[in-house]
Amino acid sequence: MKWALLLLAGVSLPAFAGDLPSPELAARALLAHPTVAAATARVDAARAEGDALRAGPHEFTAGGNISRRDIDADGRYTEYDASLSRAFRLPGKAALDRRAGELGVDVVQNRMEDSRHQAALELGALWYDWLLAAELYRNAGRLVDNQQALVRATESRLKQRDAARLELEQAHAAHAFAMAQQADAAAARDRARTLLASRFPDLPLPVEPPPIQPPSVPDEGLDGLQRLIFERSHEIAAAGGEAERQSVLARRAAAERMADPSLGVRLFSERGGEEKGAGLTMSLPLGGGHRRALARQAVAEARAAESDFQEVKRGVTGNAAADVAEYRARESAWAASREAVTRAQQSATLAARGQQMGAIDLSDRLYAERQANEARAQELAARAAAARLILKLRIDAHTLWID
Repeated sequence: MKWALLLLAGVSLPAFAGDLPSPELAARALLAHPTVAAATARVDAARAEGDALRAGPHEFTAGGNISRRDIDADGRYTEYDASLSRAFRLPGKAALDRRAGELGVDVVQNRMEDSRHQAALELGALWYDWLLAAELYRNAGRLVDNQQALVRATESRLKQRDAARLELEQAHAAHAFAMAQQADAAAARDRARTLLASRFPDLPLPVEPPPIQPPSVPDEGLDGLQRLIFERSHEIAAAGGEAERQSVLARRAAAERMADPSLGVRLFSERGGEEKGAGLTMSLPLGGGHRRALARQAVAEARAAESDFQEVKRGVTGNAAADVAEYRARESAWAASREAVTRAQQSATLAARGQQMGAIDLSDRLYAERQANEARAQELAARAAAARLILKLRIDAHTLWID
């Protein structure tokens, strides 16, 4: 891959694409994820299994014995018997084994790609957890700064006998409450960063994350993303491949009811070499209830795999439609929260002016500032929720971070 060559060459990579990790850094982090590494190893195992199926289960079997025979009034003789045999697959079985092996590799490769997909979803979720927690911390700090400035202003007014002692206590209480909220926000921010760093240690993190960008629908459109999610789903491809593989295995189990014959050669020597001979041997296991039961089991497993395939298709289709519907609702909620921020900020500004002019009480101003702070926090949460959904849709459609 191009990005891997760049890494090996030591070329510096861009850190962000908007408010997200750059595709190059995300690809490196996903490739190093343990679930992806494990799935990649399983692809190698599936290839080896395919080679084994192609070669077949039968090998040459060598046998023999040597003995001494004691015949009364006739003497002692050394005798031996040697044989070499091998079973052979009946016509059609080898082709079914090869097809089962090929399908097994395809299934595991799709599962590997789906594991990368799931890791990308995990990265996106943890990333926005961190971004939102950092935004909420900065918002809490803004309230702390406002309340601290109000404390200083109230202290000055108290010295000038323009404020009551009660107002100063109210300002101090509001400042302390804002600091407690900031401490809680700091704890959430640090936890989110630690989880992200521990789950994706190969992803370099800046000291401060970027602000959450306003969500926007990509060029494919919501309907286009929904269509791509179904068309490019590795989960559907893996389930479909597994259903086909189980169908092949059912046909193979039916064919196995007729056991494979074994052919061989035999050499023997008796009475110290007085009798020697060579011949061909053949054996054929006679199938019974065990083979019939295995064939029925394989047919039932094929039916189950087909039902699983249909369920996966329904699940992927339903989840994509639900994500699109939710995004439309989240986008509306975000628009409403922006309006709420504008109104609440205007109210806080008017309350501050009115309190400075003595037209309203300090408690009313503090209430208006808390409302503005809560409105900003709600807008941040709504923006992050909408951005999360767009990111999830793009990852599911394989238009971001994975292909």
